[in-house]
Amino acid sequence: MRKATIVVPAYNQARYLAACLDSVWFQDYPDLEVIVVNDGSKDGTDEVLADFARALAEDTVSYASYYDAEKNVIERVFEPRYPQAGRELKVIRHETNRGLACALNTGFAAATGAYCTYVPSDDTLVPSMISEMAAELDRGADFAYADMAIVDDAGHWVRRFALPEYSFRRSFADWYLCGVAKLYKTELHGRFGFYDEALLAHDHDLFQRFAEGGAKFVHIPRVLMYVRDHARREVDIHAPTSWNRLLEESKALVARARARELPAEKRG
Repeated sequence: MRKATIVVPAYNQARYLAACLDSVWFQDYPDLEVIVVNDGSKDGTDEVLADFARALAEDTVSYASYYDAEKNVIERVFEPRYPQAGRELKVIRHETNRGLACALNTGFAAATGAYCTYVPSDDTLVPSMISEMAAELDRGADFAYADMAIVDDAGHWVRRFALPEYSFRRSFADWYLCGVAKLYKTELHGRFGFYDEALLAHDHDLFQRFAEGGAKFVHIPRVLMYVRDHARREVDIHAPTSWNRLLEESKALVARARARELPAEKRG
């Protein structure tokens, strides 16, 4: 079984972070390294992380297990609240906010797993996400991605986001249609580098570089991640100026992908 590293970049998302970490920690995959990069948060993220670390070590839960009729006692079984085996938590803190791409690069530079991914700190995972994707990597894929449920702040489904079966044209030349719910081989970073810190569309850029370099992509047609909809919260990347810049960067990447798809005689 190969270790999987999950990087959780966190910047001023204390409201959602604990639920995100729970969904990561309760994955049914047996060997996980969880790296949280606190990117200069000012909203109580440090306190959430401290409480999570405490809970990992101290919290217990119980359930009714056996009724002893002779003593008229219902016996309970007590156990740690969180899985203990096959889990490692690392927390890295940036003293100032350095941006998402930088936070990701910090996390992946510290990763020791053969497989890796990142999860935004306001999103949550289906418990089988890593195991289902790792199975595809075990079978020879380099990059696995899955469908998502888009949810609002209360957790209500807004819609199912079903992604296409992989082709370079459909996933990169039509538009960027992969890579939110994902797991890939860490060795790809050694071959193609890390996230471009000058871009907002840094994941689009990196994963397109993977594809252009011949990485094998596979789609899992199941919802494996809950992605929070911030359509009404115009902050950070969703602020109009940032959002417009992101779209322009993605348009340029799509143009590059389309140029690559042209026959050689039409390229120039």
